[in-house]
Amino acid sequence: MTTTTEQTADLLAEVLTELAPVVGSVTDDQLHDPTPCTDYDVAQLREHVLGWLAIFAAGFADPAGQAPRASTDGYQVPADPAAEVRGAASTITEAVRAGAAGRPLRLGDSGMPGDMALSMILWEYQVHGWDLARATGQPWSPPPAAAEQSLAFAPGMLTADYQGDGKAFGPRLPVPAAAPPLDRLLGLSGRDPAWTAS
Repeated sequence: MTTTTEQTADLLAEVLTELAPVVGSVTDDQLHDPTPCTDYDVAQLREHVLGWLAIFAAGFADPAGQAPRASTDGYQVPADPAAEVRGAASTITEAVRAGAAGRPLRLGDSGMPGDMALSMILWEYQVHGWDLARATGQPWSPPPAAAEQSLAFAPGMLTADYQGDGKAFGPRLPVPAAAPPLDRLLGLSGRDPAWTAS
């Protein structure tokens, strides 16, 4: 499946359009609930998602591709999380259309080709968006084309260094080949599509 960086940016914009109301509708009594991402409760996952999105957006917008920081340390969730997502989505889309994906995206001293970073973000935000939506009982329906693209991209990133017990991604879980693309992407990413908080 061949996809241009502009198409990837458009798919990411659709995913982030789904994400904005999810982050904006988290209630105080849900903040310490578990999520499918076992390292984080709802509050920690929301902070992780928003903080990195702000970093990625700023990095793409920078003329040299340099993100302002290499971690989310010190990030504070804003009063309007949904607006933070919408603003970042707009920034990324505009930056990519201006050629940002043609240069490396740099986090600290390390960098990644911009088009690869964009595909990684698309994949990560589908999965983490699902994590947060599922943990808080909200709908999550990004475009199937986004999951299809990530199904083609993610296996190349899921090496033994990154996937397995105690690693960034849990072991792959079997999902039927006829399952929807998002369910297959979740299984590939170490998530159980049937996960519930209870």
